[in-house]
Amino acid sequence: MSTFNAPPDAYERYMGLWSRPLAREFVDAVGIAPGQRVLDVGCGTGALTTELARKVGAANVAAVDPSEPFATACSATVPGADVRVGGAETLPFADGSFDAALSQLVVNFMTDAHAGVAEMSRVVRQGGTVAACTWDLRDGMTMLRVFWDAAVAIDPSAPHEGRTMPFCSREELDLLWREVGLADVETGELVVKRSYASFDDFWEPFTFGVGPGGAYCVSLDPAACEALREECFRQLGSPAGPLDLTARAWLVRGTA
Repeated sequence: MSTFNAPPDAYERYMGLWSRPLAREFVDAVGIAPGQRVLDVGCGTGALTTELARKVGAANVAAVDPSEPFATACSATVPGADVRVGGAETLPFADGSFDAALSQLVVNFMTDAHAGVAEMSRVVRQGGTVAACTWDLRDGMTMLRVFWDAAVAIDPSAPHEGRTMPFCSREELDLLWREVGLADVETGELVVKRSYASFDDFWEPFTFGVGPGGAYCVSLDPAACEALREECFRQLGSPAGPLDLTARAWLVRGTA
């Protein structure tokens, strides 16, 4: 996940303001309840960790992320949580340590998604919950779809996430969970909204180089970057003031 080796505040501007409302919807949909011990896999700066702590208390929450700066930021955001540096494929926890393991916006960035989900299952007790959500990059995540549709409009070879990213449909997530051996697999959708103060508020985070979109943006020469900016502006309807966007994520859950 090298495209996320960025300062935590840059990530917050790029995706954090989306992931925080998504985390609230995700935790409620999974049914996390007080008294449970839970794990956040790929915690980033702590959006999901924060919501889990609100439900069960920070002392009952563990989190892991391969980025040391992100793990440090998460630990500062959720004092009392057990936050560690590590990857999903080799979780630093004993078998059956948790009642539930959740992963938000991470499965499609795992080096080996099957191994990562299998590890999530391993550290959950028998009968516990393993759940994840990923953006619907092919249609429902407006911010990223607009960016990549604009990129392809001016450069047909642009690596459109909706065409190249795995595990961003409910069918792919359902199959992944079943292939790992989880039972009672269910899928659903989560929809969140975000307001931008202006088009510049929408555009600027892409210039920070965070995520695949940001990495592509900063790889362009100034003229191509300006052309991409103008095409994004056009595809959003040339907004003169604030704009509201929606985003859909696919949810999957199963029983260990």
